[in-house]
Amino acid sequence: MPADVIQTLRWGHDALTAVVEIHPDRAVALRRLAPGGAAGPAGAPAQPLVEVLLPGAGRARASQRLSETAVGCRLRYAGAEQSREGGWHVLRLAMRDDASGLAAELTLRSYEGVSACQAQVRVTNQGTAPVLLLAVTTFAAGFLGRHAGDLDVLYADSEWLGESRWTRRPLGELVPALGLEGHGQHGRGAFALTSSGTWSSGRHVPMGGLVDRGTGQTWVWQIEHNGAWRWETGARQDGVYVAVSGPTDLDHQWSQTLAPGESFTTVPVSVAVAAGNGAGLEERDPLEEAVAALTAHRRALRRPHPDRDTLPVVFNDYMNTLMGDPTTARLLPLVEAAASAGAEVFCVDAGWYDEDGGWWDSVGAWRPSRTRFPGGVEEVLGHIRAHGMTPGLWLEPEVIGVRSPMADELPKEAFLQRGGERLAEHGRYHLDLRHPAAVEHLDGVVDRLVGELGVGYLKLDYNINPGAGTDVDATSAGAGLLAHNRAHLAWIDGVLDRHPGLVLENCASGAMRMDFAMLSRLNLQSTSDQEDFLRYPPIAVAAPLAMTPEQAANWAYPQPDMTDEEVAFTMCTGILGRLYLSGHLDAMGPERLALVSEGVRLHQALRADLVASAPCWPLGLPGWEDPWLALGLRAGDVTHVGVWRRPGADEGAVLSFPHLAGRRVEVRIAYPRQATGWEHSWNPATGELTLTCAVAAPTARVLELREPSSQ
Repeated sequence: MPADVIQTLRWGHDALTAVVEIHPDRAVALRRLAPGGAAGPAGAPAQPLVEVLLPGAGRARASQRLSETAVGCRLRYAGAEQSREGGWHVLRLAMRDDASGLAAELTLRSYEGVSACQAQVRVTNQGTAPVLLLAVTTFAAGFLGRHAGDLDVLYADSEWLGESRWTRRPLGELVPALGLEGHGQHGRGAFALTSSGTWSSGRHVPMGGLVDRGTGQTWVWQIEHNGAWRWETGARQDGVYVAVSGPTDLDHQWSQTLAPGESFTTVPVSVAVAAGNGAGLEERDPLEEAVAALTAHRRALRRPHPDRDTLPVVFNDYMNTLMGDPTTARLLPLVEAAASAGAEVFCVDAGWYDEDGGWWDSVGAWRPSRTRFPGGVEEVLGHIRAHGMTPGLWLEPEVIGVRSPMADELPKEAFLQRGGERLAEHGRYHLDLRHPAAVEHLDGVVDRLVGELGVGYLKLDYNINPGAGTDVDATSAGAGLLAHNRAHLAWIDGVLDRHPGLVLENCASGAMRMDFAMLSRLNLQSTSDQEDFLRYPPIAVAAPLAMTPEQAANWAYPQPDMTDEEVAFTMCTGILGRLYLSGHLDAMGPERLALVSEGVRLHQALRADLVASAPCWPLGLPGWEDPWLALGLRAGDVTHVGVWRRPGADEGAVLSFPHLAGRRVEVRIAYPRQATGWEHSWNPATGELTLTCAVAAPTARVLELREPSSQ
């Protein structure tokens, strides 16, 4: 390429456009990523498209950021290939750094008609000496030439019982204006979020976003990894950058040695985009438009499974019900009540293998208890089948209790280790799924439960976090953990290959491993362990930001001592997700049980819409203490809306539906149908629905907003 020629490479389809700038004297950079046809600002971006950190060639300027690494700044264009693989458009972009001998290939994949793409980077050592990697980004780009003062940043704190607490905050409050242009240097600080160990969402949801407050242009990204990750955003002289990666040396004790000819592939990252104002999207909030694109992208990426269309209602005996203490006597009447309410799967949760009440640190063999089930667990599972439901069991496959016989039967090498010692956490050892003995053990467990007991549903729980990883057969503890993470995903794939109809639930102390690496394979996600029905709605309302709405298994646990309004409140929490039912239904009177059954039937009637819906938030993103909460699901000409009024709320609320502005809409209360005390009025000019409530909180409703022309 002549020294004075700057080239651009354009890739995408009608819904997405990426423009890459190829400069003779600078690193390859992303100049534009926007919905197809959207103009968007373009400048002269200099943020390298791939960043690589090495010990002997750190950062071009001193900082702790993943921007302006020395290798990243030296990577030069080495060719590109565009192809079509089914519905996917694919770009493979090659780069090379002659000084280190490293080659990098960025692969972008985007599904036809969806304004989102998935990125992954493969780094290959083409030199003659080993190279030690300390960090490699999957996605790195300048955000449309904008500055921090123009933008909002989107992120979510998450922890046990308080999952998915989203914040939208001016980036300028976190990344101050420092007058970088006058100093002739990029910034050194950044706003960064990281995970820890194997709880990919134990501190933060592995997602983030940037929104231009003026134009509405939006990026939302997700890190598709069941382990360690980092994303950051900060200031450069030419605007704001984003850098997203899996594990790093700085944050996760990760480093990886590449011998000559060896390659390393980063964890996948997906980015969804919205154009904002002036691009034909005025009828939808740009953030909601980006989330809608990410939702469609997730559906395209998810593994095919019959459960994706049928979405059977699951009853689980744990939450506020048997709480890990199942017996035949307790289960049989609960099975009958769950079936009468309309459940289609019955999952026996923790404790089914317990003989002495001290099962926490003795798990691992996964043999049914004889003391809890004198006639064998087969009696209970047969009772479930006899009532027309699929039987399910709880399983925590990756752990072996320190008192379990399996702790001595399996070789030491089958466990994660540090310094020659097996890692122990909360009375459990952690299997290393790189080892064939660990895989053989788990395969035997699953094949026995499915083949011999006829189980069709497994709730896969995960209640410990082993930390940085294992130093066995690895350059670093973080590299050992990453290899285990990938072996874990391969194990899940193998299970589903052998048992293609088996339904797998993703659970990890609620939602401590709520990432798309898991959710691309598993059918549904338990969104929390929260036992307080008044605290659950903000979790349920936020859930569709992190997963498709039909995967969001939100607990509804009605109880015999609840009022009708309280029963309706907890049922509404489950209806607009993947209804996940519990509660002592066997002790309910017929009127309360009928109210539960009505909610189940409505959910079942909505399933066809649920699998094609896109979420919206008519009261904005939920706050943890918000007295009014609302979630909408848009499906064609109908919008289904869940609304919760918690204690302390005013008597009224105004919900905004910009996609329905200027349209005549029929509004009805879909659940509970016979309840009174809620009034509504529709303003077509503004697309606002005003609700007034004379019912004492807590109270909730499911509404249907339908355009008459669709009937």
